[in-house]
Amino acid sequence: MKTEKPYHIKSISEYHNLLDIEKPQHPLISLINHENIKNYVHEKLRNKTYDFYTISRKINYTGTMKYGQNYYDFQEGAMVFHGPNQVIVSELADNANLQGWTLLIHPDFIRTYPLDKKISQFGFFSYAVHEALHLSGKEATIIEEVMDTIRKEYSSRIDIYSQDILISQLELLLNYCNRFYNRQFITRKTTNSDLLLKFEKLLQNYFEEKNLSTNGIPSVQYFSAELNMSANYLSDMLRSLTGQSTQQHIQDKLIEKAKQILTSTNMTVSEIAYELGFEYPQSFSKLFKNKTNITPLEFRQSFN
Repeated sequence: MKTEKPYHIKSISEYHNLLDIEKPQHPLISLINHENIKNYVHEKLRNKTYDFYTISRKINYTGTMKYGQNYYDFQEGAMVFHGPNQVIVSELADNANLQGWTLLIHPDFIRTYPLDKKISQFGFFSYAVHEALHLSGKEATIIEEVMDTIRKEYSSRIDIYSQDILISQLELLLNYCNRFYNRQFITRKTTNSDLLLKFEKLLQNYFEEKNLSTNGIPSVQYFSAELNMSANYLSDMLRSLTGQSTQQHIQDKLIEKAKQILTSTNMTVSEIAYELGFEYPQSFSKLFKNKTNITPLEFRQSFN
């Protein structure tokens, strides 16, 4: 089956045009009231990718919304985040009643500010839609208070302070969302603990059943796909429970396996590296020393 190529939305103005709403007040930042959208079923909006960030709060939607292959209920309200070049497949039923807002931020708007580098640290821009942020009543109030400031500044006459104020409020918004996601990880601890057990079993099975020299070192994407979640969400969830990311768990398992081989065989360090799926022995030795503070040979000698 031929995969439909996503439509590339290059500018905020073009997105406004597709939604059949007024032109943005600023070419690099826009705040859209969902109730003003006149055309939300445009064919080009079904499978799309943006050149900008989007932060949406979907409130009291009636009808159905489909992302990817699944339908999601946004009647209770949720926040969804998308980064530039992320492919978004969505579909709204004709009877959908839209409420809420979407904030659009082009990377050029924050280019000369510290937020330009910091924004990549907010992993939720790569979360899947079913990993949306569900706000408590108190949290929703805080978010809307920040958004009120953004609305007022966005609607005011632009001056030399406008960008500074908008970016400071945007950073405040993202910091709050980061805090509330952390709360969500905690309140869903039972569910996430089950996911942790599933992940640990997958990790164990991969190292026991797969030929690492043939299949290679497992990737973060492999486990996120097996658990049906985005790679960033999996790492953030594991970090909230264990203090370590998915990659760190994989590396710890590699070191555990390496120690086993070092103490039970006469294989050379190079042979062990290839056995564990490393392309270069130097990469294996570097990781081993970073994790244990000694080289593989020093570890082996400590047992002689």
